[in-house]
Amino acid sequence: MKQATKRVVIIGLDGAGNMIDQANTPNIDKALKGGFITYEAQTVLPTISGECWGSMFHGVKPSLHGLTNERAEHRQYPIDSPYPSFMRLVKEADPSAVIASFSAWKPINDGIIEAGVADYVSNVHADKHLVHEVAAFSEQYPDFKLMFIQFDGIDGAGHSFGYGTTLFHEVIEETDELIGQILAILRAKNKLEDTLIIFLSDHGGGGADPKNHGSDHPKDVTIFWGCAGPNVVSNAEAEPVAIEDTAAVVAYALGIDSPVTWSAKVPSGLFKEESR
Repeated sequence: MKQATKRVVIIGLDGAGNMIDQANTPNIDKALKGGFITYEAQTVLPTISGECWGSMFHGVKPSLHGLTNERAEHRQYPIDSPYPSFMRLVKEADPSAVIASFSAWKPINDGIIEAGVADYVSNVHADKHLVHEVAAFSEQYPDFKLMFIQFDGIDGAGHSFGYGTTLFHEVIEETDELIGQILAILRAKNKLEDTLIIFLSDHGGGGADPKNHGSDHPKDVTIFWGCAGPNVVSNAEAEPVAIEDTAAVVAYALGIDSPVTWSAKVPSGLFKEESR
């Protein structure tokens, strides 16, 4: 399969649901300009981070990957699972590929991603520290193929103040400022050239409970999902996007066949046909 891009950067906004468009996010807007974005993507049930991020990484529903918050907090995902993460897939396809994962929610690095597949792993105590970590990484490694960054403050604001409230939107805007700083660092290092960048949330909130998530209410289940970069069709009339499709999009962009065990698919119409 032809590689559609040189590298992939995935930026996850925990708990943001599809409420990004209700806040002022100039940096996200700029990064996705000319690309594809939907505010009607669907996450998995239950709408809990372990299950949702698990599906994003491993390309299948929670009934297959088996991840929960508790499991991810206490044990690493098995390296021999028939449902590999896209990080494991990339590393197996190219052992020299440099992979990085930065997270403000430890279970992603400690339990959802298989041990040893990421070359650079960083757990931080607050979103603001992600900027320093990405800067340090970009200095240490002259190039990389895959990077994941997870922001956790938006979900914390939802639990504290209520999803969709004024204070919730303020934290989205603060997160957008941090994203702008990170993108500026990568841009200065020429790490955004020939790069597919993906933005998404794992779940929303405020459906059944104003300060919680986990239900099948549309406010919990509906998320935003967007990408921009080489061969992405601007304003594509793509198929409905599911969170697990992220794994297939990463694999496709890097020229790797998706495992037959994945239910993840590349939404039809998302990429130009000549890149296939």
